[in-house]
Amino acid sequence: MRKQDSGMGMPLRLTVILSGTLLLAFTYYHINYQNHLTEGGFVGLSLLGKYVLGISPSLTILILDIPVLLIAMIFKGRAFVLNTFISVGAFTVFYSLMERYSGWVINLQDNLPLAALLSGVLTGLGAGMVLRGGGASGGDDILSLLISEWKGIKVGTVFILMDVIVLALSLFYMPLKETLYTVMAVVVAGYVITFTTSLGRPKLGKAPTIQPTLSKPHDGTVM
Repeated sequence: MRKQDSGMGMPLRLTVILSGTLLLAFTYYHINYQNHLTEGGFVGLSLLGKYVLGISPSLTILILDIPVLLIAMIFKGRAFVLNTFISVGAFTVFYSLMERYSGWVINLQDNLPLAALLSGVLTGLGAGMVLRGGGASGGDDILSLLISEWKGIKVGTVFILMDVIVLALSLFYMPLKETLYTVMAVVVAGYVITFTTSLGRPKLGKAPTIQPTLSKPHDGTVM
């Protein structure tokens, strides 16, 4: 059983996850949405699926998330998957509340580089906090984490590579200007995620660390 964050009890772990999720919801609504920055990851793929194949994004997200969650159940344990469900559920609630009740408008249309920088820093910090708390903010973050542990690559680097690939494909239906600034946000977020998740921890080794364990269940802690 791995306990890299053994000093973090469940109440603190839950607080970290919810705080990170709240920060993500705030950023996606007040920075990304209000300033028309696009999306990477599974959200970007789901929008591409709607554009190319006419498939509802809600169905595409489900198709993409379920296999990743099953794999995470094997390699990261039930606690990790439960923490992820908490994060995803909380994000839905937080985002819906902001969408319905928040009157705060952060208009950075005339300064998209600043919008991209803020988006990158805040989403990177939020996603990193969720990972440090023992969960993930979505299936694409889980996949980035698993690849990171398997290949010994920094999780932020994997995050950047995956999102840039999706954003490149998204050029089929998204404006070039907003896509390029979203790439900037993704790169910044990747570095912030790496910093947040590696702070106070030893560097990843080159050897794979993901191993299915039949005799001992994982406790769901990250990295």
